[in-house]
Amino acid sequence: MSSPQLPATQSPQPSALLGLAPEQLIAWVQAQGQSAYRGKQLHQWIYQQGARSLGDVTVFPKAFRQTHIDTPIGRSDIYRRSVAPDGTVKFLLQLADRQIIEAVGIPAGKRLTVCVSSQVGCPMACDFCATGKGGFIRNLAVHEIVDQVLTVQEDFQQRVSNVVFMGMGEPLLNADSAVAAIQSINRDVGIGQRSITLSTVGIPGRIRRLADHDLQITLAVSLHASNQALRQRLIPSADHYPLAALLEECRDYVNQTRRRVTFEYILLAGLNDQTVHAEELAQHLRGFQSHVNLIPYNPIAEVDYQRPTRQQVESFAQNLRDRHIAVSTRYSRGLEKDAACGQLRASLPAG
Repeated sequence: MSSPQLPATQSPQPSALLGLAPEQLIAWVQAQGQSAYRGKQLHQWIYQQGARSLGDVTVFPKAFRQTHIDTPIGRSDIYRRSVAPDGTVKFLLQLADRQIIEAVGIPAGKRLTVCVSSQVGCPMACDFCATGKGGFIRNLAVHEIVDQVLTVQEDFQQRVSNVVFMGMGEPLLNADSAVAAIQSINRDVGIGQRSITLSTVGIPGRIRRLADHDLQITLAVSLHASNQALRQRLIPSADHYPLAALLEECRDYVNQTRRRVTFEYILLAGLNDQTVHAEELAQHLRGFQSHVNLIPYNPIAEVDYQRPTRQQVESFAQNLRDRHIAVSTRYSRGLEKDAACGQLRASLPAG
């Protein structure tokens, strides 16, 4: 015998209201006996007024607010905030289960970029990255990702212009939440998909699946090596995902989405920054609708890799240009506060 249908007033509580589509918020308030327009009001109070509980939504009847005071909107708390001399702000955010994640706000004039995390920790264990040294705890829910954007926007009192999924974690190992968060950031926060970048080390089959969502985001693939042997040394998961297979999947992504792929390449002095490496990389990318983003290594305490000189970085970039490869160099922000690329970690500061 099938289970009886619950009456609307007893519908299950969502894990959080943040990240739900407007029609889902409307359905939820109606299930609580409220009019549909209350759902639109709730959406406005969550995304424009910064409501952190239903008790804050003063346009709702007082009795309703008191009855649903424990319904989670899904906002995190700022556990710690640190500011680098260049204005970059690193936020340690405490989630409902007391786990800590990191988000970074990067101001540049009228632009404000948020670097968001998609997992608590990271299972990829890339040798040059601080996050992977702390291990993996769990995936983030949709509201925990969207909240990072709202937190930075509220703290800076400035509209966020760009979002990059380059914080803690591998987004394609949490693809459902990452895609849903992108859709909410676009739909609810109002940030265009072309201003959103998702970075991945590459998980077999996941880039093709991402293409099926028909998003207009920028896909950034963390390559970091010009040959398979070197990539396996730097990225343990590359043992199971040959460079040739990764590049083939990226070509399929370009063909399906008509969006070019950005290849992230962290330059490590004396290891992957020589002329031969530039030549190998150019050979792989010849005829590819792509762009190479060079990132001079940002030091972490656990390993002794060295940052190349600016001259070596420029030489590597010129070698690629000479071979007709589109390339730019990103000198990371927030180095002094361990907020730069590869420096985020799950461990708490002392004190």
